[in-house]
Amino acid sequence: MRPDTTSHASAAEASRRPGRGLPLASLAALATAVFLTSLTETLPAGVLPAMSADLGVTESAAGQSVTVYALATALTAIPLASSTAGWRRKRLLLAAMAVFTAANALTAVSSDYVLTMAARAVAGVAAGLVWAMLVGYARALVPARLQGRAIAVVMAGIPVALSLGVPAGTFLGSALGWRVAFGLMAVLSLVLVGWILALVPERPGQRPGARTPILRTLALPGVAPVLFVTLAFVLAHTVLYTYVAAFLHRVGMGASVDLVLLVFGGASLAGIWIVGALIDRRLRALTVTSTLLVALAAVLLAVPADSAALVYAAAALWGLGWGGVPTLLQTAVADAGGAAADTAQAVLVTLWNAAMAGGGVVGGVLLARFGHTSFAWSVLVLLVPVLVVVLAARTRGFPAERPGAGAAGG
Repeated sequence: MRPDTTSHASAAEASRRPGRGLPLASLAALATAVFLTSLTETLPAGVLPAMSADLGVTESAAGQSVTVYALATALTAIPLASSTAGWRRKRLLLAAMAVFTAANALTAVSSDYVLTMAARAVAGVAAGLVWAMLVGYARALVPARLQGRAIAVVMAGIPVALSLGVPAGTFLGSALGWRVAFGLMAVLSLVLVGWILALVPERPGQRPGARTPILRTLALPGVAPVLFVTLAFVLAHTVLYTYVAAFLHRVGMGASVDLVLLVFGGASLAGIWIVGALIDRRLRALTVTSTLLVALAAVLLAVPADSAALVYAAAALWGLGWGGVPTLLQTAVADAGGAAADTAQAVLVTLWNAAMAGGGVVGGVLLARFGHTSFAWSVLVLLVPVLVVVLAARTRGFPAERPGAGAAGG
């Protein structure tokens, strides 16, 4: 059977208009998918010593499991999203999460380095497909006036994974072993598959030939500025986040890494709540404010002062600014893309993961050549053009108000 073939019953279901409120159970399931795929990407960083010893390789080699995951996501998001555009959304999400579950289970039991890296690559491929479709799926579940809030709910999985999930996974890996941490990811993913089956409604894929080519999508007004901001902003964040432990050790706060990340995480959740409440009316102002907050955090970290208070203040500002950024960028590129939103989302996912992979490399070079103080300055250097582009894209890309946000939903 062709993926886009539907029965009369399913066609009727697909034609239903979104409800008037937020379907929180469905959106929470999509947010959990974001959480699990984000956490699985960075989890090896927290269990690296045990993982490398168990697999019989150096920590540097084991650390490439993060790079492989990110590269697999970046390289396959666009072609996979294109080839599965006609698939019904629920079926596609279930297939991707099933593969993701199996890949994590294989990682948990593998004792061979090459097999582990292959499993990580497969998990990255599945995650890229999930990421490329989730924002469009969330938008399809709600009326236009609630789309920004729906995306905010789904994207909440990112700051939770980065700030709360990683320390929890690190603790679990230290206490029970790194394999248990990956095994738990597989179990949670399997539970999510059941959750999706039970509570997430179906939505149709695109009609054959309806998907806009990449070059035509990039030429749409507003798309290129959002993609540039994505690349530069995520690169700036990743350089600092990847090496936050190294930075804290060098300023005498090595024992406080978890607490600093907790402050960052709490502020991130506050940031995403604020963005979710205001994004439909203040997308441009929120993006400018987020950029300035992260830049101010970098300034505080660049100050040569032996002050824990400054570090915690910087972590709070960083989290408050960064928490809503995924929602802002995903919403902006979907709005700018219009009918080509799915293609634009796939390109954004590719650039996002390329920036994450590049952030580890750039941060490593900065640490080796210029020391830990270079992280904060690199963030500032990257955020200056971000601010310029956001301010320039005032009509398309980062408008003051989302197009159609005031429309009544039905």
